[in-house]
Amino acid sequence: MGSNILENICKTVAIRYRFIEVVGENGEPEIRFIPHEVQKCEISTNSSDEEEEIATEVDVNYLRSLDPKEWKKQDHYRVLGLQKLRHKATDENIKAAYRKIVLKHHPDKRKALGEEIRPDDDYYTCITMAYETLGNPIKRRAYDSVDPEFDNSIPTVNELKTDFYKVAKYYFDLNSRWSENPKVPLFGDENSSRINVDNFYTFWYSFKSWREYSYEDEEDKEKCQDRDERRMCEKINKAERQRKKKEEMSRIRNLVDIVYNSDPRIFKFKQEDKERKLAAKRAKQTAAQAKKEEEERVLKEAQKAKEKADAEEKARTEAKRQEREAQKKALKKERKMLRDTCKNNNHFSANDQENLIHMQGVDKICETFTLAELEHLNQTLQVNGKESFIAALQICEKRIEEEREKVLQAAYQKGTEESKALQNGLNLKAEWTQDHIQLLIKAVNLFPAGTNQRWEVVANFINQHGTIPDGHLKFNAKDVLAKAKDLQNTDFSKSDLKEAANRRAFDNFEKEKKSQKIVENSDITKKVETHIPKSKGVKTKLENNSNMASKSETKSEIPWTAAEQQLLEQALKTYPASTPDRWDRVAECVSNRTKKECMKRFKELVEIVKAKKAAQAATNSK
Repeated sequence: MGSNILENICKTVAIRYRFIEVVGENGEPEIRFIPHEVQKCEISTNSSDEEEEIATEVDVNYLRSLDPKEWKKQDHYRVLGLQKLRHKATDENIKAAYRKIVLKHHPDKRKALGEEIRPDDDYYTCITMAYETLGNPIKRRAYDSVDPEFDNSIPTVNELKTDFYKVAKYYFDLNSRWSENPKVPLFGDENSSRINVDNFYTFWYSFKSWREYSYEDEEDKEKCQDRDERRMCEKINKAERQRKKKEEMSRIRNLVDIVYNSDPRIFKFKQEDKERKLAAKRAKQTAAQAKKEEEERVLKEAQKAKEKADAEEKARTEAKRQEREAQKKALKKERKMLRDTCKNNNHFSANDQENLIHMQGVDKICETFTLAELEHLNQTLQVNGKESFIAALQICEKRIEEEREKVLQAAYQKGTEESKALQNGLNLKAEWTQDHIQLLIKAVNLFPAGTNQRWEVVANFINQHGTIPDGHLKFNAKDVLAKAKDLQNTDFSKSDLKEAANRRAFDNFEKEKKSQKIVENSDITKKVETHIPKSKGVKTKLENNSNMASKSETKSEIPWTAAEQQLLEQALKTYPASTPDRWDRVAECVSNRTKKECMKRFKELVEIVKAKKAAQAATNSK
């Protein structure tokens, strides 16, 4: 009580004292009050009743049971009588508790009270170590991290099922003391919003604990003898702290996982998300179905419109086709009527020459006149006869002449453009003959591969030894190379390829000679081509009579004249293959020839046309 009065006096006079532990004459510690500084201070509001309550919580029996050598294993809060406050005790509470217990349990005080102090009963060292640990913030933090009264367990699923919110809140509040961030979110209840719940679990899944385990270091580096031993001690302690820290974080994570998986609010939120996703999926499916139906509807409408348009187009096409067929039939009818009228009237001619001219004129009129003009001509022929025919023939000749003038004018215009192009140096190419080809083969063999500027040398050789017609271009290296590639794709210096090239050149020469013979009768073949009947019946008749015609062929046979050829062509056009006794009627038109001669001439013309087509096909294949 004396010390309390002394402290109150000191506080009243604004003199601040500090306690200092010194060693007395007998080596026993004792407390002395030394003034620290003189300043204004407020009188403490702590009541003496509260201080007495804290002092009475000291368990003397527990103090007597402590071993000073094992001071690390003692409960420092219990030693100072703060077992109820523990980590919640303030620095003032710790200092006040220490002062009270020192005034009562200091060995000098105990001796003054007549108590016997035994060496094995000196627990004052434990009190001193408890204050040194709790009075130092760093040491207290280390001791609080391994507080023996702290519950390190985590709840089970069955415990959470009994009263989820109460149990979960208890464990999170218990472990929130380790948070580095003092602002720990509240756990909440069943009415908590989703944002608060998400924030809570986000905080705890990224929880950072200040808890550390340096107080439990098994190796004391202060007892080490040298630097190497201290380093090894620090390494061992550091590894052990990291292991315990990892276990602690794993415990916190397991706590959060168990509570999260059992939280009915999370189930509710997940169900809401699931329903929302299903609703969105249904809406998406509905929209997709509606879009698909709309696309199908539009497609069907487009298809119907297309079918309708196709039907209308088909109807128009059919109508036009029928109209063309009707017009074609009418035109064919009028042409037949014109031919029959002219045939019945001997083509309004007085002799064979005029008859041939009028027969040709009938064909020209049929090809030139329109349907209306033919109808009018057939009507006028019944009345005026030859006069109408001659007038129509003159009109036809005039039209043909006008058409010929147009063609000549177009050809002249085209020729002018080509001449301009030639003058500008466009499309200039030399013309190859058989002599030039033979010179090319010879030059290729004379100047083999490897010759410097070989193809220019070959071109100069051909230009020097060959004949170049007036107005024709000379050969250059590019022309010679292109022609050589056409004749042979490899080197001409090889002997076997040389023979092949010569043989190919000879074959080309023979084909050209054959084609020249065919060209001699080009005027005839062009006309006969259009009059050769395509009927199988005619072909069969020609094949049947071919042997007879070939047998009667003699060297003294009279050649056909141009007039006879024209009469034969006109007769073939006048009397088609469907005409009964066709060749008798054809022979009647050609007065100087027999039926047999007309058939033979027709056979010759057919063979000439076939040979011409074969020559053209061979030329195109090159």
